[in-house]
Amino acid sequence: MTTATRRRPSSNFDNSFISRLQKQLPDLIPPILAIAIFLLIWQLFSWFPGATLPGPIKVIQDTWILILYPFYDKGGIDKGLFWQIWASLQRVAIGYFFAAVFGIALGILIGINKTMSKALDPLFQLLRTVPPLAWVPISLAALRQNEPAALFVIFITAIWPILINTAVGVKEIPQDYNNVAKVLQLSKKDYFFNILIPAALPYIFTGLRIAIGLAWLAIIAAEIVMSGIVGIGFFIWDAYQNNYVSEIILALVYIGAVGLLLDKLMGWIQSLILPAEQK
Repeated sequence: MTTATRRRPSSNFDNSFISRLQKQLPDLIPPILAIAIFLLIWQLFSWFPGATLPGPIKVIQDTWILILYPFYDKGGIDKGLFWQIWASLQRVAIGYFFAAVFGIALGILIGINKTMSKALDPLFQLLRTVPPLAWVPISLAALRQNEPAALFVIFITAIWPILINTAVGVKEIPQDYNNVAKVLQLSKKDYFFNILIPAALPYIFTGLRIAIGLAWLAIIAAEIVMSGIVGIGFFIWDAYQNNYVSEIILALVYIGAVGLLLDKLMGWIQSLILPAEQK
């Protein structure tokens, strides 16, 4: 009797896991098939005479040490891919944080104040079209150090979608909400927290989600140009200098995977914070 009682939870757990897997299987099969077909085509092209890029089999053979030992640390910039990505993520977190703070604050200010919007909109539209790589020389010239320059490149790249989407969200607050606020004679503080922020929140998260991808792209571009720092971007540039093409391809796979995870993380946070009717 005791043995049977103890085995029930395990059986229930197995059944629930299998049932969840069966539900998710239809969604998992298409991307798995697409990846498998892509790898097969890539491998076939790599076998053609004159092919310059290695196929997936060759990439794994050349980089299996990096894959199996991502946590090694021999000092300096000779570190495993985990530490390279971790260093880049730390820079992204700092630059993205300041971009979010200033972007949301300026976006709210511009959304509320029409005169400020008309004055600053041409300047913002001009600056937001500058590519991340173009900011690297000026940031290095102004800040004189790699680390703060990299943080500035992340900040200046990520701030625009946050700022613009926040401003649009504030401007798109329904007039009925504003009329209710006037009738109830809400204070500025109550209007800000009970009407403005909840109404603009979907737009703010749209900007934040776009910005996290741009921030990740920006740090890669900045680190490629900035020499002698630990980061996945410089890892790619160093591999290129030494003609380690397989290492470049492996790093690109890691970059794409991290970018996907960052986007999913932001989407998950958005689902937790936004009300169901605003998702």
